[in-house]
Amino acid sequence: MIKYLFLFFFIGFLGHLNAQREPDKLYSTTVKTVKLFPQNNQLALPIINLNSGDQLELHFDDLAAIPANYYYTYQLCNADWSEAQWSPFDYIRGFQQNRINTYRVASITRIPYVHYQALLPERNAMPSRSGNYLLKVYKDADTSKLIFTKRFFVVDNNSIIAARVEQPFDNQLMRTHQKIQLAIDVQGLNAFSPQQFNTVILQNGRWDNAVKNIQPSFIRGNVLEFNPELDCIFPAGKEYRWADLRSFRFESDRVEKIDQTTLPVEVLIRPDIVRSSLRYLFYRDQNGFSNISSSESLNPWWQTEYGWVTFRFQPDKGLPLVGKNVYILGEFTGNQINDTSLMKFDAETGMYTKKIFLKNGYYNYQYVTQEAKGVKQKSDPALTEGNYWETENEYSIFFYYRPFGARHDELIGYRLVRNGL
Repeated sequence: MIKYLFLFFFIGFLGHLNAQREPDKLYSTTVKTVKLFPQNNQLALPIINLNSGDQLELHFDDLAAIPANYYYTYQLCNADWSEAQWSPFDYIRGFQQNRINTYRVASITRIPYVHYQALLPERNAMPSRSGNYLLKVYKDADTSKLIFTKRFFVVDNNSIIAARVEQPFDNQLMRTHQKIQLAIDVQGLNAFSPQQFNTVILQNGRWDNAVKNIQPSFIRGNVLEFNPELDCIFPAGKEYRWADLRSFRFESDRVEKIDQTTLPVEVLIRPDIVRSSLRYLFYRDQNGFSNISSSESLNPWWQTEYGWVTFRFQPDKGLPLVGKNVYILGEFTGNQINDTSLMKFDAETGMYTKKIFLKNGYYNYQYVTQEAKGVKQKSDPALTEGNYWETENEYSIFFYYRPFGARHDELIGYRLVRNGL
């Protein structure tokens, strides 16, 4: 009996750790298009300032099409997204859970759904500490009925981050990669060791190739300086591909066919070719973010349609990439290297394909590869998109500090830098 009890708790503990390793996760098969972003800006990470009036918009749809009781709460996390050692009473000012009261049944759509939305944080549930947070949405006020989790950030800017995007000095990387030149002024902080600091850098909001846990190479007075040639290097990629799906009646430039006779609608995107051998061309993109919108003067949140969208990637000579898996990455796949984004090779057509259930909107995406077997490396667009130093990317720099004897990593600095136009 003791063995079984131990096994039960051990499995539960492993499940808890796994949940912490996957902060952005959808647990429901009926909930779609989960979006969390700064108010009126779908193309940005969900970041607010501590004790400010900043707000985030939360949107999601439930295809069960029957209004349900959804609740939410927050969980404070460390820089590595492990759970902070605080009680919710210590970092939530107000109620520990709140009901999502604003919802709307979809109208003039062939696919029925209920749209839910909220402006967060509400006055009766305010984060009182800076740091990484998980938004947890669950059903019927029962935390065991978890629907999804989403990351967001609360920043208390107590540091000055100086950063810019530069070309690496390494001859092998200078035409294909970008480095972040970084220095941080920590004047006024009571720090005893560089180990109290933690820095994370994201490229275009992606976590699959994030640079994490980098430590300063030099400390010059109150300024921490980092070695960008070793720690802050990213493959530059290329400008993102796009799919204009703001209407399922009009075939835009990237749409080959729309089948209106099926329910849901079937949309076929034109085949995407390998771009690694093509010269770099600048055009404005959304850096992988998705914009839920409509070209038909409808409310994009509850008056737009869903459809099955098939993406196709055509490798050279119609042959699969040996030893590689191909993934389609963008906000709509969570920028995650998993089954949600994994493409399958079709030997008959000589193309990789992926069918995704999407709402009307404008979508950015790219293709990346990863080793199919063995040790998993970071995803790389070199074989599918190509890497070009000139590519316009945006980099989010998060700076964490843990005071002596503190229980979690405080987020005391944030900076967004871009290169290009």
